[in-house]
Amino acid sequence: MGRVRIGGWADDLHASGRMLIAPLSQGRIDYHVRFTALDGHEYVLEGHKSPTWRSPRRSMTALPIRLRPAQEEDDRESRSAGGQGLLRFRLRTLPSFAASWRFPRSAESAESAETLTAARRDRLNVWYSTFTDSNTGIGFWFHHELVRPVSGTPYTHGWAAVYQPDRSPVIDRFGPHSLPGSASSSLGGSIPPQRPGFHSPSAIATAHELRGETEQLTWDLKVSADCAPLHTFPRLAWKRRLLPAVHAVPQAQARYTGSVRLDGKLLPLADARGANARIAGRGNAHHWAWLHADLDDDTVLEVVTAVSGLPLLRHLPPLVFLRLRRAGRDWPRGDWRSSLGVMGVGRFRGRPQLPTWTVQGHAGGRRITVRVHLPEGSRTAVAYTDPDGSRAVCHNSERADAHVRLEQRRGMRWQPERTWDVRGTAHAEVGLR
Repeated sequence: MGRVRIGGWADDLHASGRMLIAPLSQGRIDYHVRFTALDGHEYVLEGHKSPTWRSPRRSMTALPIRLRPAQEEDDRESRSAGGQGLLRFRLRTLPSFAASWRFPRSAESAESAETLTAARRDRLNVWYSTFTDSNTGIGFWFHHELVRPVSGTPYTHGWAAVYQPDRSPVIDRFGPHSLPGSASSSLGGSIPPQRPGFHSPSAIATAHELRGETEQLTWDLKVSADCAPLHTFPRLAWKRRLLPAVHAVPQAQARYTGSVRLDGKLLPLADARGANARIAGRGNAHHWAWLHADLDDDTVLEVVTAVSGLPLLRHLPPLVFLRLRRAGRDWPRGDWRSSLGVMGVGRFRGRPQLPTWTVQGHAGGRRITVRVHLPEGSRTAVAYTDPDGSRAVCHNSERADAHVRLEQRRGMRWQPERTWDVRGTAHAEVGLR
């Protein structure tokens, strides 16, 4: 086998390829590059190496390769031997190469948590969507619940609410509808696997559509989102059910297009901004506060602060779960930092109360202060019923105000980094008992 040295490529050389980087799960790193050389012909370069602890340096820096004409790629019987060689990587490039690896997240998402909790008694599953029409300032809230009570028949129900500027909010309920099948059946009896989500005779809520009808409201909306899920609660809480209830936002920067009819009046929507979120657990918290705010075109803030409804945890201070996404990056970097801090130190603090509640905390050299106000004339009070029969009242507003101040530590002082003042487009609520 000869030695091949590949130098720089010309600016007009076109290449495309793929890589498989799985040194731990599959014990291999594969390369497949198709390119047009300076002679005008297309070639394919293939390589494979199997990293091993017995010889880490050689196995990571030496890549056996094969170079062949591209036209042979689909003609396996007539492939010529092609050229073979050995491509060597410089040792000093390995740290940056390893740092570029991105480990795939668990396939278990907020939607798959449904399989962990929906089939059990004493469980509550919630699908909700909140968004604002930027043209009219109207806020919308669509809330869907699957309730499996401690005693009684499982059922689905929910409500839809419209928050218009300078008018009292309108809220209308649908259901309850008894859940088909036994208490251990899947949601809605036999829901097509390609359409996971909430399905009832009155409403449908999936990752791609919202449809439903009440006495006053009818809606038919398409949903689109191209960003990663926002895990407000730690992912481990979804996977291992470590908390009484969990919250996540599968579509954190969603867009809604379609129409809503209120008492026969058409309210068209085009690219309204908001989010689709999920809750699963034993029921609602003892008391809580929640915020979703699109702070600007590239920044979204999600906050949940709550006191658990379990008797042993009810007297503890509220836990705070906060995620700020800016330009595709989430802060704090650890999804547990806002709730637990580091070794119990540095935990964020929240005060869920009406009409104004606050959250403060710092992590990773930054400090945040969030102040949320729910105007009395722009909020609704909705009665909640947990699977065990206990009740709570949720005060919700899709036209709330939010003031957010982000600071950065410089030396021994905090310096202002960014301030957002959102008026009438924040989505927020406070739950009390």
